[in-house]
Amino acid sequence: MFVVVSFDGAGDLALWARWRAVAKQVNARMTFFLSGPYLYPGDRRTDYKPPYKKPGASDIGWGDTPDILGRTKVLREAIAEGHEIGTHANGHFCGTTGIGRWTTAQWSAELSAFDQMVRTGPSLATGKTVEPPFDPATVKGMRTPCLEGNRPAYRLAMAQRGMLYDASAPGYIAWPKKADGLWNFPLESVTLAGTAKKTLTMDYNLWFAQTQARKAPIAQAPALKAQVLATYRQALAKSRASGNPPLFLGNHFNRWNNSVYSDALTTFVTETCKQPDVRCVSNMELASWLQKYGVPSGQNRPS
Repeated sequence: MFVVVSFDGAGDLALWARWRAVAKQVNARMTFFLSGPYLYPGDRRTDYKPPYKKPGASDIGWGDTPDILGRTKVLREAIAEGHEIGTHANGHFCGTTGIGRWTTAQWSAELSAFDQMVRTGPSLATGKTVEPPFDPATVKGMRTPCLEGNRPAYRLAMAQRGMLYDASAPGYIAWPKKADGLWNFPLESVTLAGTAKKTLTMDYNLWFAQTQARKAPIAQAPALKAQVLATYRQALAKSRASGNPPLFLGNHFNRWNNSVYSDALTTFVTETCKQPDVRCVSNMELASWLQKYGVPSGQNRPS
């Protein structure tokens, strides 16, 4: 039984420390989808030329030298611990003026810009040569900002680079299939515990299902956390009842709604990854397993 936990953004150093500690406690490996600007200095932002935007545009800001150096160090350490780094692209442009209209060529340029930020950002931030935290050629998966984008268009750009999986699409608890030449690792549709509401296994979607993405009073945090935890447990039980397809759980480097979602995920990971039939792995570990063994026969229908 594979449980795959991944994070979007991967910038906050305190949350890096938190999740690495949680993973170490239960021998889990996780995937961290890094946003390129977190490694690139703001005074060089106009090097980035996103489609339909002014040079240097970014909806998530840019790095500064102390944080860039801190992230460079923590990325090296996390990779040494067995965690995977994927890409969350760069400017995080969502909605009607965002990434939905980008072509394959524009996505190729976006991914090349990510490579440049990884390779040169730490050196530009310090004014001296700094070894990149990792080789961007090792990045084999992406989650698009807000789970958006023309999937055939960006997946073609990914496939042309030799990438292996896309973690952006909504889906169901089922053994993964390939789409457009890549493994499709979805955020899965589940029922919010105690309700009939459908949501995805992503913290933002759970937040929206619970409180319309508005911060609730702190007094409600225990009940909200319990509901999220029960939702995760239901999803795990559903997987076990339907041939053990992987459970994909997504989170952000954030503290939304009084940290309800990070706290619930921490509890779920610490209780689940210790179970003898569970392996908490990165997306890339799962992709490698699927490449080697394939999808179990008769186990590729959604449940």
